[in-house]
Parts: sequence; C-alpha cells; structure tokens
Amino acid sequence: MEKLIDKLSSAVSAAFSAAGYAPGCGKVTVSNRPDLCEFQCNGAMPAAKSAHKAPILIANEVVAQLKGSGLFSSCEAVAPGFINLRLSEAALAEHLEQMRLSDRLGVTGEHKARTVVLDYGGPNVAKPLHIGHLRSAIIGESIKRIYRYFGDTVIGDIHLGDWGLQMGLIIAELRERQPDLPYFDDAFTGEYPEEAPFTISELEEIYPTASAKSKTDEAFAKKAHEATYYLQNHKRGYYALWQHIMRVSVADLKRNYENLNVSFDIWKGESDAEAYIPPMLEKLEVQGILQESEGAKVIPVAEEGDKKEIPPCILVKSDGATLYATTDLATIVQRMEDYHPDKILYLTDKRQSLHFEQVFRAARKSGIVPAETELQHIGFGTMNGKDGKPFKTRSGGVMRLETLIADITSYVEQKILENQTLSPEEAAQTAKIIAVAALKYGDLSNLATKDYIFDLERFSAFEGNTGPYLLYTIVRIKSILNRYGAPWENLPLRAADNESAKQLQLALADMPEQLAMAYRDSAPNAVCAYAYALAGAVNKFYHETHILTEADEEKQRAYIALIALAKRALEECIDLLGFSAPDRM
Repeated sequence: MEKLIDKLSSAVSAAFSAAGYAPGCGKVTVSNRPDLCEFQCNGAMPAAKSAHKAPILIANEVVAQLKGSGLFSSCEAVAPGFINLRLSEAALAEHLEQMRLSDRLGVTGEHKARTVVLDYGGPNVAKPLHIGHLRSAIIGESIKRIYRYFGDTVIGDIHLGDWGLQMGLIIAELRERQPDLPYFDDAFTGEYPEEAPFTISELEEIYPTASAKSKTDEAFAKKAHEATYYLQNHKRGYYALWQHIMRVSVADLKRNYENLNVSFDIWKGESDAEAYIPPMLEKLEVQGILQESEGAKVIPVAEEGDKKEIPPCILVKSDGATLYATTDLATIVQRMEDYHPDKILYLTDKRQSLHFEQVFRAARKSGIVPAETELQHIGFGTMNGKDGKPFKTRSGGVMRLETLIADITSYVEQKILENQTLSPEEAAQTAKIIAVAALKYGDLSNLATKDYIFDLERFSAFEGNTGPYLLYTIVRIKSILNRYGAPWENLPLRAADNESAKQLQLALADMPEQLAMAYRDSAPNAVCAYAYALAGAVNKFYHETHILTEADEEKQRAYIALIALAKRALEECIDLLGFSAPDRM
C-alpha cells in the first residue's frame, strides 16, 4: 500500500509537471509549522533556479494545478515560494480505511526480503544473567521483530559463551571438591549419570569461587587451563561434565529470558564453531592471508585511509591458543554455510566495536563473506544509575537480572494495589506485564548507542514518555470499546469532524513511514517515539470528544472506529517492542 506522504508527493509532482517544471520538485514533507499547515513542499525554490523565475510565481502555478483535485482542503503559496497544504478530511479517511483493511495497517516491505542472522544475548553459561545482559536481549528482540514485520527471515542466535576458560575453571573446582566423581576416573568406561552433580545455584557459586582462586593460586590456574585443553580435545569425562553444565545453564537461561519475553531461534555457542576452525585456518594459510607475527598468526586488516590504527586480527597466539576472533570468524563460516544470509547483525557492548571491525575486515579479505552480504555491529551504551555510573546494587555489586525484574514488578504491584482497582491476584499478574513494559520501553526509547539513566520511578510512571503510559492508553481504549455495547470490529473510518480527530487520523496515517524508518535504521527508539506521539493524539482526542455520550449514532460509530484503529496500531507497536498490554490497570 502506498504511504500517505508518497501519495501526496505524487500528486504535487504531477502538478509541477503539468505546470511545466521538473516533477522531482514535488517532494512533500510533514510541515515544521503545524500551526500554518499539515504538509509543505519547498520545490519551487530549486525549480526557480533552472526556470530563472521567482519561486512564488512557480508556487502559485503549482497551487493552481492542485486546486480541485479533492486531495487537499487548502493549498496556499507563501513567500518566498513555499507551498502549504492541508489534507482533505475525506481523502484522509479514505486512506485510513485502506490501511484498516490491509495487513499490518499498510506497512509493506520496501526492499527485497532478506535472510538475516541476528546475534544477540551472548551470555556465558554457568553464570547468572545480570543487568549487563539486559540491553543486548531487549534491543535484539525488538530488532528481530521489526525485521520480521517487514518480511525478512530472521534467525535469532543467542551465541553462548560455552567453550572457554570458565569451563576449565568449573571442572577444576569440581575435581577438587568431588574427586571421586566418575568423570575424573580415566579408567571408567560405563555410562555417566543422567543427573548433573550440581544444581544451578551450586554452579553459579562454583564459577566465581574458581575464578577468584585462579588469580591467587598458580597451581590451580594451571589445572584450570589443563582442564580447558582436555575439554576442547573432547576428553570423555570432561565433555560429559560440560554437557551437564550446558543442560543446567540453558534451562535457567531460558527461564530468565522468558520472563523478559525474549526468545531465540537457535542456541548455538562458541563450541559449535570449534569444528570449523582447523579447516578455516588451513584455507587462510593456503591463501597467504594468515601471516606470522612474533610467533602468532594474524591477518593484517589495516586499510589505506584509516583515521585510527586498526591492529592485525590475531587468530592464533604464540602458544597455539585461539581467541574470540578465531571463534567469531569460524562462526561466520558456519553461518554462511548453513543460512546463506544477506546480513549478519551483532548486538554487543560498544566497547567491542574494534573487535568486530577487525573480524569483519578479516572476513571480507579472506572471502569468507561476499561483498553483497552486509556485516553490521550495533554497539550499545551502558545502563547507568542516577549518579551517572554503571548501575550497581546498593552494596556495589552487579545486580542479577531476575532481581531487577523482581524489584520493578514489586514496585508496580504496590502502585496498583494503592489504586484499589484490582484484586491482589489480578494485581500480581498485571504488575508482571507492566514491569516488562516499563523496563523495555525505558531502554528502547533511548538511542541504542547512547548510555542512559535507569530511573525506576520515572520508567514505571503511568504518565509521560513511558511504557506504562502506552499500556494505560490501550487499556483506556479497551474500556471504551467494552462499554460501547455493540460490535465495533468492522466499523469503517469516516471523515473527521473535529481537529483532535483529524490529528489522530494524521498520526495513524504516519505509522508506515515511521516504522519504515525504524526498519531502515535498525532503531526501536523510532517505534517508541511514534507510539508515544500516537498515544498523545489518542488521549487528546479522548479528552476533547464525547465518545460514549455522543447522541448522533453515526458520529459515535466514527469515533469508535477511530479509537479501534488506534488500539490496533498501538498494539502492533508494543509487540514490535516486545511487550503486551493487560486488559485492566
């Protein structure tokens, strides 16, 4: 379906052409002076240069062509050559009716559908999720939904940290604590137990204990490195322990991500790249791309014109060990073979920007990724406390993600109970929904690359630019529709009969354009900005219009049709952001 702004540009371009000027001058934009007009065209100025004519004369000629078209209720040429436009109420209603009858409210893909591998999440197994994992999960989930909304096939990969030294540390610590386990008996040939010799709580204590010990105990650190080596060479008992660690950890990770309404299509990790590393390195050697530098093997990736130093991408250290870059490059090999993606997008902390620049250049230089496949890294900022420093617990530690969610849920539940509108049971369930909205919107409404301040009170407020405000607006519409008392699902849109109704219709008509910007820029914050503006238009219309008490039934049906469409638009927006609305608040 053609977007409203494109429809208007086509009409004005045709008017320029009919007046004898280049149709390219007819681009229409939303007015930056809404007090004067709704849309504007500034094309008379560039047209005047080639026509050697005053812009105001050209603008008047174009306006003359537009009058009588039925698309605009008013067209005016204003010095020095602006064309101010107001859209006809009938034309606007007709456009909205087409949106209502279309899939996804007229939002259509503007480009050929792509296959995208989206790498987000990235937690290390055997460690609890903390607030440092929040942004990748929230932003990645929203981008995945936005891409799919525009027709892309998206493979969301959590890319677990599951094959490094932390595994060796856990195994070494387990061996000291429970040396009699069959996993450490080289002579054992039977079947290992199905149950893990630890719980998730024990596992989460084992890792930090082992990590701290390795920093002061050289002998233990050596044992951990040896255990890592044996694991990566698939020593039978160690590999069986690793499988236990994976099962216990992944089950806990899934539970925590589900609480955030975040899901992944595949649960691959660094371990899945291991098989691709030897043949990849061999191929790079044959190509002559892999060079030796001080005993290490590297790919030089600096390019002429670099404004800063880009160090070589190190794939094999002088002691023969591989690094994150090796695993990441091998993972790209695997993804190209398995999915043939048009794009691979990574969501991580912005401090990893140089790492991905090196890996991407190595992938291009080696031919692992063809020129037509896009590689992108979105580096996000940190979530800070009110002091401007990275968010911490009151004791100064890193807060667990489930603790943060529980704190927000408890805070929201208390506010709901104070209003005394819901039973304790319903308040508890509703609080969970609102808490996720508060947390996600509080994050996503910011530009991903920027740091932001986490403010529990502001994020949870039912007024202002917050997730709960959007939910409250949707719940308000649901209440009106329920009280209407007649079928409302298929009521057609009608021409607006007051200014707030028209402004709400214009806001709805802007949805395809705003979501297209979010898709183009991989920017959930654009969805937030649009949803907030739409909610504002809904509430202004509600306060200025007597909907349920309107005596004229035709007018009332038109009002109900309008807010029903607004509800649908808002619900689609919050779904793209990764949360939903309750029935009551």
